[in-house]
Amino acid sequence: MKTRIIDDEIKLVAYYPNYATALEWYQDLELCKQVDNRDTAYDINLLKGMYKYLNNHGDLFYIKYKNRLCGDVCLQPNGEVNIVIAKPFQNKHIGRRVINEIIQLAKEKNIPQLHAEIYWFNTQSQKMFQSIGFKKVDDEDYILTL
Repeated sequence: MKTRIIDDEIKLVAYYPNYATALEWYQDLELCKQVDNRDTAYDINLLKGMYKYLNNHGDLFYIKYKNRLCGDVCLQPNGEVNIVIAKPFQNKHIGRRVINEIIQLAKEKNIPQLHAEIYWFNTQSQKMFQSIGFKKVDDEDYILTL
C-alpha cells in the first residue's frame, strides 16, 4: 500500500503508528459520539487496538490535507468503509473527496459494493455519503453498488 494523491490538497498516506497526532482527534467527545456512539474519549490502548484491527483487516490510510494529518479512512475487504475527519477539518469537502478515492480503490480491488454504518443522529455523514451516491437501506446502513 502506498500514498494515494487525490488532488493538490489531499493525500491518503498509508498507515504508520502516529498515535500522538491521531489521539488528539479521538479526544473530541462529539467526534467519538459520531464515530462510535460513545460518550468517552479514546485512550491510547483503545486507539492502538482500533488501528491494529483496521490495518490487519483492510487498507488503512491517514488523510493528509494541506500537509497536515486530519483523519483516517479504511476500506475493508467486505466493502465496509470507515472514515474520521477531525473537527477543525470538517465541512471542507475532504470526506467527499476521500470517499471518491476509496471508491476507486474498491474498483481496483474488484469489491462490488461498499457500505457504511452511520448512526441515525450523524446527519452530517449521512448527507455526505448520500451526496456521493450511497443509498440508505435502513436506519444506519448505507450502500453503494459499484
